[in-house]
Amino acid sequence: MGSPLGDFIRARRDSVQPQSLGMPDWGRRRAPGLRRSDLAARAGVSVEYLTRLEQGRDRNPSVAVVNALADALALDLTERDHLRYLSKITGGECTAHTRSAPPRREVRPSVLRTLGLLEPGIAVVTNRMGDILARTGGFEAVTRGTGLLDVDTPNRDAAMQDCDAGTPNGDLGTPNLTRYVFTDPRARTFFADWDEVADERAFELWHGPSAASFEWFTAELAPAAGPEFTRRLNRHVIPRREPWRLHHPSGCELELIRETLELPEDAQQLVVFLPADEATARAIDGLAGRSAGRLRAV
Repeated sequence: MGSPLGDFIRARRDSVQPQSLGMPDWGRRRAPGLRRSDLAARAGVSVEYLTRLEQGRDRNPSVAVVNALADALALDLTERDHLRYLSKITGGECTAHTRSAPPRREVRPSVLRTLGLLEPGIAVVTNRMGDILARTGGFEAVTRGTGLLDVDTPNRDAAMQDCDAGTPNGDLGTPNLTRYVFTDPRARTFFADWDEVADERAFELWHGPSAASFEWFTAELAPAAGPEFTRRLNRHVIPRREPWRLHHPSGCELELIRETLELPEDAQQLVVFLPADEATARAIDGLAGRSAGRLRAV
């Protein structure tokens, strides 16, 4: 049985081309990327020890070994942070995955007030699991007809009439971006770069606030999403946070720049979307049914 740390090391080793590290090309090989012996030599560890790490039979590498592997794989800062994080998870030291409390789904009043100030812009409050906890009317306008905000809740239409923009939607059920991306066929049309969005959503699950929540969510999602989800979850692809390119059901083509404000005390994020160009800004004006000129990227 593997481990999160071993899966990440193996995935990164497979993705690195020897030439990018100044190593000679030894010709055809059975697997892509670096040989295990190449990485072991660069990191100053034995092949046997690296094998145990990748297979999950050794779960407590020292800080020096983790840093040596990061250097040997030429990881950037974000990748190094993730490697250290997975080392703590694998060794049972990371409190983020040992707390029993579920992810917080209540949005603080001050955050809701901030969200209201962003109207008529496009903004949403989420957690790492992908729960859409609160949103502006602008976000609803952009996602209307895509299925993202659909939830199977009785009397949903009546409840929607009583729910002001920028208020929590827990009483309506909780739409979930991750579930939508992996289980709703419409997501593959809505997101022009679906593969990148799927990798990002899988990566975010590793930083969920509790082991219980993570296990519960993956147990629910994995059967519905199938191997497409589990494969991405174990690849540990570090997201690039590119703009969202959207094919709206109305026929509009949208490109939205994302700015994210972390809310660490709540394990939540406030994400604001800005049109990347004038064509997108005009399309958003039309979707929201307002006069042009009220929402522009700076």
